[in-house]
Amino acid sequence: MIYEIIDKAFREDIGEGDHSTLACVPENAQGQAQLIVKEDGILAGVELAEMIFHRFDPTLELEIFIKDGTSVKKGDIAFIVKGKSRSILTTERLVLNFMQRMSGIATQTHKIVSLIEGCSTKLLDTRKTTPGIRYMEKWAVRIGGGYNHRFALYDMVMLKDNHIDYAGGIEQAIARTHDYLKANNKDLKIEVEVRNEEELKEVLRVGGVDRIMLDNFTPDEIRRVLPMIPAEYETEASGGITMETIRSYAETGVQYISVGALTHSVKSMDLSLKAFFA
Repeated sequence: MIYEIIDKAFREDIGEGDHSTLACVPENAQGQAQLIVKEDGILAGVELAEMIFHRFDPTLELEIFIKDGTSVKKGDIAFIVKGKSRSILTTERLVLNFMQRMSGIATQTHKIVSLIEGCSTKLLDTRKTTPGIRYMEKWAVRIGGGYNHRFALYDMVMLKDNHIDYAGGIEQAIARTHDYLKANNKDLKIEVEVRNEEELKEVLRVGGVDRIMLDNFTPDEIRRVLPMIPAEYETEASGGITMETIRSYAETGVQYISVGALTHSVKSMDLSLKAFFA
């Protein structure tokens, strides 16, 4: 999947050719460039950068000084890439686009993870990702210390409010899901979203799910209902959770907290790939 994304990005960016580079840089010219960190944060995408460089030109050489997941500060040099000047120029923007985005996500994730340090709760991402590069964004979440929720629609069943409403209710939604999985020989975990205590009681009565998402519950409401939920069910809190309130949610003892803001509204980290001459 990673190389499919890289190849598509190359086609999008290079097309019939990098005419700026081809026009003015000699074919046999050799050069080197360094990846400069321009703001503090958590670095992510170094491993991916190496894959991009080598996918385009296997002769490029990387000297890596800072690995993924490392805390960096302005002025740090993450790596040096050496080889054909044309290859470095043509791959520069793609490497930066991915690394800046991934580092922004990793930095945001690290900040939020630090807010719930000492709690047993795990921080999850969501499917609120950039179309086409979800793999990279969820990779960045892991680098930042978070965990991945389901990757896509196909690897877990999540019965949210609209599914339940369209199905005619919680019992119908769960029953039809089990019928579907059996008929199609699928072994997928089932998560169901509940919006209030009444829906939670209905899920517990019906059973047949693996995880219960407590949607837009307050911390006090979660504390009240968690003792009702048998240990066989995983628990997740989601909806309206901010950096200011996440600690209070984690302290309830809920097992997971999912936060869409890990990926959907992140500021990219400022990075630069600059040619230099030793």
